[in-house]
Amino acid sequence: MGSSTWAHAQAPVTPPAPAAPQPVATSPLFFPIKPGTQNFLSGSMGEIRPNHFHGGIDIKTDGKIGLPVYAAESGYISRIKVSSYGYGWLIYITHPNGLVTTYAHLNHFTPAIAQHMLQVQYQKQAFDVDVTLPETQFPVKRGDIIAYSGNTGGSGGPHLHFEVRDKNDKLFNPLRYTFTEIKDQVPPIVYNFALVPQGIKSRVQGQYQRKMFTPVKQGNIYTITDTISAAGLLGLEIQAIDKYDGALNQNGVQAMELLINGEAIHSHTLDGIPFELQRQISSHINYQELKLSNKAFQRLYVADGNKLPLYETNKNKGKFNIEEGKLYEVLVNLSDSYKNTTQLRFMMRGEGNAYYTNGTPTVTKPKINYEILESILKVTVADTAKEARNLDLYIGNYKYAVIPSYTTAAGSVYLYNLIGGLPDSVDLAGTKARFKFEHTIVPDTEFLYSNRYLDITFHKESLYDTLYLQTSHDAQDVFSINNPLTTLFKPAKVTLRPKNIPADKSKAAVYGLGWGKSSGFLGGVWEGDAITFSARDLGKFKVLSDTVGPTVKLVQKSPNQISFKVWDNLSGMASWRCEVNGQWLLLKWEHKNSTLTSERLDKTVPLSGDVVLTVKDAMGNETVYRTKI
Repeated sequence: MGSSTWAHAQAPVTPPAPAAPQPVATSPLFFPIKPGTQNFLSGSMGEIRPNHFHGGIDIKTDGKIGLPVYAAESGYISRIKVSSYGYGWLIYITHPNGLVTTYAHLNHFTPAIAQHMLQVQYQKQAFDVDVTLPETQFPVKRGDIIAYSGNTGGSGGPHLHFEVRDKNDKLFNPLRYTFTEIKDQVPPIVYNFALVPQGIKSRVQGQYQRKMFTPVKQGNIYTITDTISAAGLLGLEIQAIDKYDGALNQNGVQAMELLINGEAIHSHTLDGIPFELQRQISSHINYQELKLSNKAFQRLYVADGNKLPLYETNKNKGKFNIEEGKLYEVLVNLSDSYKNTTQLRFMMRGEGNAYYTNGTPTVTKPKINYEILESILKVTVADTAKEARNLDLYIGNYKYAVIPSYTTAAGSVYLYNLIGGLPDSVDLAGTKARFKFEHTIVPDTEFLYSNRYLDITFHKESLYDTLYLQTSHDAQDVFSINNPLTTLFKPAKVTLRPKNIPADKSKAAVYGLGWGKSSGFLGGVWEGDAITFSARDLGKFKVLSDTVGPTVKLVQKSPNQISFKVWDNLSGMASWRCEVNGQWLLLKWEHKNSTLTSERLDKTVPLSGDVVLTVKDAMGNETVYRTKI
């Protein structure tokens, strides 16, 4: 795209910024905010987010917007993006060495860049624009001001998000350049760790369970006083954070190394993360624990389906085997970007996994509960008998006797590997529990499953791990596919056949029913009485109708600017168009406060005349608001 300008356009006036203090030349990159002075971070590289790794650093801006943002190195502005979501207002700079630096959540650009983007928005008649630029249009030198910091997009407060990538969009840790502007003498902090069974014969303190422990700090070492008894193949998970000098924010730990009896069996460094694999964070962490307790446990083993190129592991991918009668020292080295280190150290002793009893439940009639841990079906039976009995497990016409693994005050525990076939039910002397398993879906294959009320197509990269499919459809027309604790790497294609067909299908779409009463618009395309949509997560879904247009409220109007408050009752705002005397006017959308605010292309021409704002939601419901200036 060329650099031509419109004759009547006038660049916005931005006060000149003071000259940047020159930092000590110890880093190959120029620090992009307040260079040469101490800065503070609110986010670090690899920090755990709900569905992605944090891909750079978040630099605080003193709670303000409008701080000058400087080019980290010479090069040229290769891409500019404007959006109300995600990165918000964003600049990419391509450098001669092949690196690309990005600067996100910007409030506004320098005058020449701002005017060019405004022209693009008026040419395209759109607020959201994504522009690729030639080398010659906006060359920059190291330390040039390119923009001003802000709070746009998905930002939760004023800051600059700064990234370093290569030409293939692999995300590098910006702190590998050891900026002197960031001070860090605080080592990582360990909150909890967990031991996780990895086989049917595995035990932690005598039980098949994921067991969490809270260590105490002694000097620079976190430990527990007791020796943990265990058996079989296990995996270790750690909940830990890092902090920087002068800031209270909880940031991510950069690197972890696991040693068993002095032998390194797993290490990972959260650096060099391919942008397209950021969602793989769901296999790097214990996703279910994050959703249930908001605790981010990093796995120190490579889970099935994890394709991230971050690990050095043993043949068991970081899992370790505990043998009966042997003693093990477990040591984890945690380090941050400034090489501050912390150790977690504890002892384990191998135990047997033969049947035992250490109590019996007190119930008047048998009760059966079950859960699935990885591929293991764990059935707990609170029985009235004094001695544990075998459990009958049915697969089709076949009956199998499952012996108890151990008995506690909660009941006798029976373990069954679902790889052996999906059971229909279990029976203990007439007390039964039925299962809703429908099919075993393995990852790395495309698979279509159908029943009377839905179809699901799992693509080759949809699943992280083997899925034991369970679906349901209730009287309220709610469809369930496993549960919200099951996330996908690539979306699955789902077709629903509701009982109650909407009177106007053009206004009906699929919504994901999240925690509590929340719902999220997912869309969908109708074909006959079935609707097909794309699912990024499994869980509960329902077809809802939205026949009400968005609500529009005038906030203020003047010859210089007009702004509106806009909100929608269900599907959410999808598009808007504003005209003044028939001429298109740019309205900037800020979803955080549901506000549309005008920006004129020619600041010398006041707004005057008939104003018509047309707003549509995702289901095409339209609201037209008229006023005069």
